[in-house]
Amino acid sequence: MREEQGLAPLPISRHLVFYGNPGTGKTTIARLLAQIYRTLKIASRGHLVETDRAGLVAGYVGQTALKVKEVVQQSLGGVLFIDEAYALNPEGRGNDFGQEAVETLLKLMEDHRHDLIVIVAGYTEKMDDFIASNPGLRSRFNKFFHFEDYEPAELVKIFRGFAAKASFKLTAEAEEKLTEMFKLLTLARDESFGNARTARNLFEMSISKQANRIVTLPNVTPEILSTIEGADIPTAEDLSSSGISLPA
Repeated sequence: MREEQGLAPLPISRHLVFYGNPGTGKTTIARLLAQIYRTLKIASRGHLVETDRAGLVAGYVGQTALKVKEVVQQSLGGVLFIDEAYALNPEGRGNDFGQEAVETLLKLMEDHRHDLIVIVAGYTEKMDDFIASNPGLRSRFNKFFHFEDYEPAELVKIFRGFAAKASFKLTAEAEEKLTEMFKLLTLARDESFGNARTARNLFEMSISKQANRIVTLPNVTPEILSTIEGADIPTAEDLSSSGISLPA
């Protein structure tokens, strides 16, 4: 709006830090923000470019800067979302090119400060260390948003969302068993807990179990095909065999 009136843009940093464990909605919110920024004419294109260390860091001198420049060029007019950004500054790697990526990014953020928004995301403690590692990061990233882990009832709701999207419904027994399973899972969760991803994994395991259960039935109706029953909810043994741990 200021630009339309011939005024200079306000000198306010628009870059953000998203704290949170996997599956808490950081990427989804970043995508929505990009669209909102476009509507508000803060961003000219309003698209989201997602990347991580692998998309920014190369293995040879000079290549990292080129990779960062390419990603930034793709992001102009929108939002650049860097997941697990702390991996750009790994501990114990004296010859690592991650620092080159950070320095190049900071310069490009300044060069394109009116047409680039950067969101860095990752675990809270690691992101704090990352931001504190470079004065340029501290000065540019000063707005922080924390994404809480989901509670069992919220995870059940997310599971139901996956089910509804695939034209499935849950019986009362299935919901009860699912709630108990999410309660157990949240007791054991650490920073690697998948939140919505865990809900999706359980949904996929459930429909696999459902398919194995109904394949031997003599008469499979549309109702049976679209119903997840209590027997279809993964057990502790199912989860263990899939590498998902539960509290002892």
